[in-house]
Amino acid sequence: MLRWVKPDEEISPDRLERGLRSLVIEGAFSQVTLVLTTGAFLIGLALALGASNTVIGILSAVGPIAQVIQIPATYLVERLRWRRFLSVSAAWLSRLALLGMATLPFPPWPASWRIPMLLVFLGLHYGLGAVSWCAFNSWIRDLVPMERLSSFFARRLTVATLIGALVSFGGGAAVDAMNDQFQLGAGSYAALFVVAGVVGLIGLTVLSRVPEPRMPQAPAEPIRALLMQPIRDTRFRAVLVFMAWWSFAVNFVAPFFAVYLLQELGLSMTFVLALSVLSQITNVAFFGLWGRLADRFTNKSVLLLAVPMFFLTLLLWPFTTMPEPHLLTLPLLIVIHVVSGIALAGVALCAGNLALKSAPYGRAASYLAVNALVSGIAAAIAPIIAGITADRLAPFELRLDLVFARWVEAAPVLQLPTIDIRGMDFLFVFAFIFGLYCMHRLLAVREEGEVTEEVLREAFFEETRRMVRQVSTVAGVRQVLIFPAGELGPHPSREDVTRM
Repeated sequence: MLRWVKPDEEISPDRLERGLRSLVIEGAFSQVTLVLTTGAFLIGLALALGASNTVIGILSAVGPIAQVIQIPATYLVERLRWRRFLSVSAAWLSRLALLGMATLPFPPWPASWRIPMLLVFLGLHYGLGAVSWCAFNSWIRDLVPMERLSSFFARRLTVATLIGALVSFGGGAAVDAMNDQFQLGAGSYAALFVVAGVVGLIGLTVLSRVPEPRMPQAPAEPIRALLMQPIRDTRFRAVLVFMAWWSFAVNFVAPFFAVYLLQELGLSMTFVLALSVLSQITNVAFFGLWGRLADRFTNKSVLLLAVPMFFLTLLLWPFTTMPEPHLLTLPLLIVIHVVSGIALAGVALCAGNLALKSAPYGRAASYLAVNALVSGIAAAIAPIIAGITADRLAPFELRLDLVFARWVEAAPVLQLPTIDIRGMDFLFVFAFIFGLYCMHRLLAVREEGEVTEEVLREAFFEETRRMVRQVSTVAGVRQVLIFPAGELGPHPSREDVTRM
C-alpha cells in the first residue's frame, strides 16, 4: 500500500516542518486552479457556450449547494479515518472534472449537450471538492499546532493570494490574446481549464507528502449524533450563527460588484481586473499583520476590527455615482478596494481559524462540515434574494439634495445631490444592515484571551506604522508615521486587556 494512504504513527518535528512547507506550496497550486476556473473565467466559458442569465445564476449557486455533500463526507471520515487518502483522492477526481469541462467546446459534444454537461461537470467538481475539503479540514486541524495556526495560514494565504493575483491578470490577458489572434471563443477558456486541471493534479502530489496524525479513537456514533454535536455545543453554535450571517451579508452583494462596475460605471474589463488585483495585493500586504495580531491576541479580536471595516466600505459604493460617475469615482473605487482588501485579509485568515480553533481536537470533521453546510446554505440563498430585490427596486430612487439659498426672493443658487440611491445601490445598503446584525452575532462568540477593540485598534496602527517604516525612505514621512496616535485617545485600563 502506498505510504500516503494510511495515517502516520509518529511525526517527527523535522517532518512536521517539511509538511507545513509542503502545505504552503500546495496552497499556491490550489490557488492557480481556483482563479482560472471561477469568477470571470467560469462565466466567460458559460457565456461562450451559450448560457442564459438563468444558467449563470445557477452556476453561482452550485458551489454553495455542494457543501451538503460534507454531511455524508463527515460520516466517511469518521468511519475510514484516513483523512489524507480521502482528501487527495477526492481532489484528484474533482480536478479531472475540470479537464472534462475543457472538452465541452469541441466535438463530439453536441451544442445542445454543452450547458447541461457544464453543470454536471461543475457539480462533480464542487461535490468531490467538498468531500476533499471535509477530510482536509479535520486533518489540518490536528496537524498544525494551535499556537502557530494564525501565522501559518497567514503565510499560506500570502503566497497563494499573490500568485493568484498574478495568474488571474495573466489569464485574462491570455484569453484576450487567444481570441484576438486565433478567434478561439470558448476554446480560449477551455485552454485555461486544462492548465488549471494539470496544475491542480501536480499540487496533489505535493499534498500527499504532508504527514497525517492518527485520529484519536472515539466510539462509533450515528451520523445524526455527529451532526448534532456542534449544534448542541453552545460555544460553537455562536460561531455557526456568526459565520452564517457573514456568508449571507457578503454574498448578498459580492456577486454584483463586477456587474456594478461594468454596467453602472461602464468600466472596461481590464480596469475591473486591475481593481481586483489591487485588492488582492492589499490582501498579501496585510495577511502577515493580521496573523501577528491574531497570535498576539485572538481571532475574534481581529474580526471585531476587520468585519466592520469591510461593511463600512459598502456605504461608499453608492457615492461612486451621484447620480452619474464623477471626478471622485475612480479615487473612491481605489479607496474601496484597498480598505476592503485590508479587511478581507483579516476575515479570510481569522474566520476560518476561529472555526478551526473552536472545533475539538479529533472531532473537527463533523464540526467543520456543519459550519460549511450552514455557511453554504446562506451563501446560496443570499444572491438569489439580492437578484430579486435588485429587479424589484430597479424603478425606485431615493434622493436627498443639499440646497444653498440666499435670503432674497431669488431661487436657490446652488443645488448639490448628496444621496442618490437607486437600482443596485439598495443592495449595498441592505448588505450593510445585515452586516450590523452580523457584528451583533460576533459579539456573542467567546474565545479565550480576547481583548477589547480599543486595544486591538492601537496594536493595529502600531503594526501598520512599523510595516510602513520598513519600506519608507522619506524622513518626513517616517516622522509622521511614528507619531503616537494612541496618545490622542483614552488609554485602556488593565481590565481592558483581560478576557471579556
